[in-house]
Amino acid sequence: MSVMTGGKLKLVQAALRLITESRSLTSLGLRELAREAGLNPNTFYRHFRNLDEFGLQVLGYIAEEMKTGVRELRRMAESSDQASRETVAFVYHYFLNNAAATTVAVRELHGPSPVLRRALENQLDASAREMAEDIIERRLVPGVDDATVHEISHMTIRYILFRAMDYIEKPDQRDRIQLETEHFINRQFRGALVESLPPETIARWASKN
Repeated sequence: MSVMTGGKLKLVQAALRLITESRSLTSLGLRELAREAGLNPNTFYRHFRNLDEFGLQVLGYIAEEMKTGVRELRRMAESSDQASRETVAFVYHYFLNNAAATTVAVRELHGPSPVLRRALENQLDASAREMAEDIIERRLVPGVDDATVHEISHMTIRYILFRAMDYIEKPDQRDRIQLETEHFINRQFRGALVESLPPETIARWASKN
């Protein structure tokens, strides 16, 4: 994604400041948005054709920094446990430090704009695909086939977003939510490893336990 500058960046950052628990991205007025950004209202249409296009830019701005940090952590990880632990910590801390942005993403995933819903779904799919590619490239779960890695990555991304608002709104539960998320990821991959074993190996293991 190209780097935003000038009036476009000011409008996106203004939107994130105006978002609250009770307000969605699509509820913002153009005059209010321009006033918060310190710009003339007509400036909006020099950068964006409509609110949906503006929303796409806001969502892209939200996603880019987090995705870059997460990919770097996974590429440095030496094991799947380390990757899940460090990734989960990074993502939840990002959510906490960018609570308005996270609120936007969670709300618009089920919001009134089909354009923004599709865009968010596409971003979630892209994040899952990148997660799977990094895991496969680093051979963090040898023995699990590529299709299963992609399937688990898809579930993981949605699970983390599902827990995001609880993490932000319930400070007394943050450690537990983080730990439960790590366990969710690790159990998925460990279960897939067991499924990949020959039936006779599983039978021998079961007979001993």
